[in-house]
Amino acid sequence: MARVDLKAPEELSEESKKAYEELNSKGKITNMKLAMLQDYGTYLAFMGWYDSWASLEKTVGLRAATIYAHSVSTTNGCLLCSLFFISDLKELGLDPNNLELEENEKLLQQLGRQIVKDPTKVSDELLNSLRNYYTDTEIIIIVGFGAQMQATNNFNSVLGVDVDKRLLPLKEEFTPPTWRENIK
Repeated sequence: MARVDLKAPEELSEESKKAYEELNSKGKITNMKLAMLQDYGTYLAFMGWYDSWASLEKTVGLRAATIYAHSVSTTNGCLLCSLFFISDLKELGLDPNNLELEENEKLLQQLGRQIVKDPTKVSDELLNSLRNYYTDTEIIIIVGFGAQMQATNNFNSVLGVDVDKRLLPLKEEFTPPTWRENIK
């Protein structure tokens, strides 16, 4: 259950109303966007995710980008984002619980997990392995998206943004991470 109430579109600022109308006309309204639209500056900041995603997808491809985003979200324990990427993996014909990964995808998955667990511990070895597939500029794109994904995870998790109806059937497929259990 969400920790904040969502405003009706008519209660939003003029800027947010316009953004809402544009999203609604394209069928792009989600619970997360409804929460963010309560402050237009927050909404704008987080909509940069889509630019970052486009760069990531162009850089690593849709499959690898989805695997990477899934690893960040599930490691971070964000129910909403995890379900979103579980849905996307399934649309790609992949089993989220039984991924057969190419070497670059394994590295992206490893990076996604590590930047959530402790970004100060991402090893030189991992970054050097990534350089076998990606340039420094492409690694910047990858890490930039990972940071953006974490911000989105945190927004949804802290506020308990409700899972969108289309994702509810997948709710039982999310297994919360346990790696934080012994952190003090």
